[in-house]
Amino acid sequence: MSTTNAPVRRAARTRRVVGGVVSGALAGALAGCGIAPTDVIDAGEPASGVKSPGQPAADVQLFFYGPSGLRSATRPAKAPVDPEQAIQLLMDGPNHAERMRGLSSVLPKFPGRLTAATGEGTVVITLPMNAKLLDSASLNQLVCTAANARVPGDKPAGQVVVTLVGDRVRVGPMVCGGNNAFPVVQPTPTVSQPSPTGTSTGTGTGTGSIGGVG
Repeated sequence: MSTTNAPVRRAARTRRVVGGVVSGALAGALAGCGIAPTDVIDAGEPASGVKSPGQPAADVQLFFYGPSGLRSATRPAKAPVDPEQAIQLLMDGPNHAERMRGLSSVLPKFPGRLTAATGEGTVVITLPMNAKLLDSASLNQLVCTAANARVPGDKPAGQVVVTLVGDRVRVGPMVCGGNNAFPVVQPTPTVSQPSPTGTSTGTGTGTGSIGGVG
């Protein structure tokens, strides 16, 4: 056996021993912190719908019912979703993850497609049926989903006015307040009445009237 290679073999053995000691020490430190050492994990394909840094939020909020009432379900979107697109997603019902959360839809089976037209802070949803026949729970889902979509004017969802029309019947205007839809309260006009001295005085009550079915 050649003696010239002995120092090389000893150095190699030393490196292996030192490497094993360092690896063992690192594994012990990770275990002590509650972290299990693992091999490198491939990230795979990028998640669809993930927004690049600096882009505005494009998530869409759909409203379904859970054990404790109306609840929002947020889904990632590649671009902002307008009210009509959001309503079409709503009509498809909750996805698997949302059903696992106990969410469901109470919307009826409509005889046709729902459409939505937008204005400055306003949405008009056209139904293929008499709008007055829609129950309040379904109104909540539609109004809150539409108000939380992309509406011109960049107003907060609680300030977006939503009206539903169908079969020449109008319901609204309404707003989504929290997790429910409420009629817009409009102030009562002041009515002037003649006083005993012949001058007019305002006698408006100021209590307001509720906009509803037209």
